[in-house]
Amino acid sequence: MAFVRHFFLALQFFTRIPVTGRLADWVGFSPAMLRASAAHFPGVGWIVGALTAAVFWVLLRLLPDQAAAPWVAAVLSTAFSVWLTGAFHEDGLADTADALGGAVGRERALEIMKDSRIGSYGALALVLALLSKVGLLALLAQISAVLAVLAMLGAHVSSRLLPLLVIRTLPHVGDTAQSKAKPLADRIGTGGLLVALLWWLPATGLVWWGAPGFHWLSALAGALLGLGWMWHLLRKRLQGFTGDGLGATQQLSELGFYLGLVLAAGQGGS
Repeated sequence: MAFVRHFFLALQFFTRIPVTGRLADWVGFSPAMLRASAAHFPGVGWIVGALTAAVFWVLLRLLPDQAAAPWVAAVLSTAFSVWLTGAFHEDGLADTADALGGAVGRERALEIMKDSRIGSYGALALVLALLSKVGLLALLAQISAVLAVLAMLGAHVSSRLLPLLVIRTLPHVGDTAQSKAKPLADRIGTGGLLVALLWWLPATGLVWWGAPGFHWLSALAGALLGLGWMWHLLRKRLQGFTGDGLGATQQLSELGFYLGLVLAAGQGGS
């Protein structure tokens, strides 16, 4: 029952899927439960990825068989995923870009992250990330619709596993008092990482089944590059992580997954 409660708590905080009323009362909340729910972030990726992939697949089947169809499906399914998660991770990406885009010190960067207003760095990061995501998904759909659907599932699950490595290896330097506005698990144990891996393995197995092993390895390498770059930035500039930094890590890891898969598919086609 604790496993189920922690999963629903993660689902409640990181999606718009309603966990309210008696169900919310049964799930409960405490800082310890929030930390334990971090193990289920990849499980949330299963829900978001599966629903987004379903929207993408249905649109591809319903839209006219024209060259623009994959682009329309990519745009609308991406919009759906943003709505489903409340733009939680995209907001983290924008705040992180605003904080780390300029040449400011650590304390000033942390202050910028708390500011709800979006600056030029954040706006550029959001636009470029969304354009890149739509373009990569449309390109994947043109290569193989099945591959694109599997990529969505694998990317959403994998990109929610990798930020846990940031939590594990860096200290939390955000404002805990504001964690109610941006709920955050500030640490994770070995047991939690093992649970997260159990969520991740079936999803990555599906991608492996639907694409050659080199494709999967390339996708994972791309996601790891996104993780590595964000880990380096957070360690160098902040000496730790914040909730916004975790959101940015998820976004870059997801984009890296798609990019790696596209590059591998291109090599296979040539």
